[in-house]
Amino acid sequence: MPEGPEIKRAADTLKAAMGDLPITRAWFAFPRLQPFAPGLIGQRIEKIDTRGKALLTWFSQGLVLYSHNQLYGVWRVVKAGETPTDTKRDLRVRLENAERAILLYSASEIAILNADELAAHPFLLRIGPDALDLNLTVAEVIERLSSPRFSGRQLGSLLLDQSFIAGLGNYLRVEILWQAQLLPQHKARDLGADRLHALAEAILAIPRLSYATRGQGDINQHHGAVFRFRVFHRAGKPCERCGQLIEKTTFASRPFYWCPGCQA
Repeated sequence: MPEGPEIKRAADTLKAAMGDLPITRAWFAFPRLQPFAPGLIGQRIEKIDTRGKALLTWFSQGLVLYSHNQLYGVWRVVKAGETPTDTKRDLRVRLENAERAILLYSASEIAILNADELAAHPFLLRIGPDALDLNLTVAEVIERLSSPRFSGRQLGSLLLDQSFIAGLGNYLRVEILWQAQLLPQHKARDLGADRLHALAEAILAIPRLSYATRGQGDINQHHGAVFRFRVFHRAGKPCERCGQLIEKTTFASRPFYWCPGCQA
């Protein structure tokens, strides 16, 4: 499943494709959404943003398209009027202007919401603050880590829990714990102040670096600011920090990669 940085980059791509042009065609596969289609003609997409792994498309008249890709959903950008034939996925949403169309395939979590419905959406109420929200601070993450709700949880499970910090997933938890030199069995309540601070910094820094630079390998290459996997999918290769061979195991029913030398 794509994680927060991938979803946010997808949102950026979709908004850039649609620009500020009015919608000329709106189509939904689900009958419950079809009555909304005529009212979207002539509207503009004001912004497309993310809440964790959910994507929110804001229309100029105030309605919001909520979508969650889950395992199989995927967005594509095509030319206006084009219908791709190179996929076996089921088309769920088509939004089109005079130049481009954005297509959502195979997702099942889709809704059109007004402001009140958006505020009361059960998924959005359940998730925690977004790791990519630049207003979220290290101090606030430390506060969450130290709270009775989260402090006794093993980090390997906690970092997958969207109610803690939204947008994190398997590759991010692996890289965060490597950066903080912690094991998935560690609990926040057992960490000293310095290690807790390092963990909170990594929880914000790793997703934000992934969003900013992943897929653009030449950016800031000489300053060490390019996101790349240090341990994820690197089993059997030497750790860049200590030289020990990276190992692969399973934690919380997901593949987990770690360095036995420097994650103590």
